[in-house]
Amino acid sequence: MANNKLAIIGGSGLYDVEEFKDRELLDLNTPWGKPSDKILKAIYKNKEVYFLPRHGKGHFISPSNINFRANIDSLKQLGVTDVVSVSAVGSLKENLPPGIFVIVDQFIDRTFARNKSFFDEEIVAHVSMAYPTSKGLMNACEDAIKKEGIDYQMGGTYVVMEGPQFSTLAESNLYRSWKADVIGMTNMPEAKLAREAEIRYASVSMVTDYDCWHPDHENVDVQKVIKVLLDNASKAKNMIKNLIDNFETHIDPDDPTNNCLDVAIITAPEKRSQKTKNKLKTVAGRVLNK
Repeated sequence: MANNKLAIIGGSGLYDVEEFKDRELLDLNTPWGKPSDKILKAIYKNKEVYFLPRHGKGHFISPSNINFRANIDSLKQLGVTDVVSVSAVGSLKENLPPGIFVIVDQFIDRTFARNKSFFDEEIVAHVSMAYPTSKGLMNACEDAIKKEGIDYQMGGTYVVMEGPQFSTLAESNLYRSWKADVIGMTNMPEAKLAREAEIRYASVSMVTDYDCWHPDHENVDVQKVIKVLLDNASKAKNMIKNLIDNFETHIDPDDPTNNCLDVAIITAPEKRSQKTKNKLKTVAGRVLNK
């Protein structure tokens, strides 16, 4: 268990946890470019934790322009084994009001302008995404949320739209007809890339608004969203501290993420150039160097 390392990828309004001590900002490079921002390495209760602001600190990167591959590769370089995404979302259900947290277990990926795989040239891999989040890490999130007395729902489907615009009414009603729970712009391809890198992944979605389907919330207003966001962020910081304490006790040694590349790479060994293997050494070196 000593080798397990947790990273938090923080979304809108969640760029840091001020109580983290022994802070060091790490400026990393990857074959895919630079991550969204410097990665904060910190110690909390004698445990090492990493924090990456998904949109950059100060929120200057649009959802479509996030370098998801660099973000995941850089965390893998640091030995991260578990990632918890914390992000703002809109609600697609009446019973999920602003302020509630949803521990997501499924995604519908509607994005179309993003690089979604590390295996996009020469070496082909097909990882399973049937269950895109790690059950043990979800349970750790649930315990951390419960400890703070935060209203939450365990399980839910997150529609990932391209953005940066909010939904049309027709789109919002379509997603509701699919029985999806929340809508946001950032967890895909993040979850797919984490799986390809054999990093366990969980997503905690903080509801900031009802999407435009709701007759009382037809216009999603950024200023109103920010108000709820800031309140959610303070709750999320306490949740994160609890999570650092408990996540290792929930790790499942049989989690399908742990060794998913063993059965994913289909390209014949003689077709794999050293150049491409070098490019993939951080995320897939375990299997490519056998």
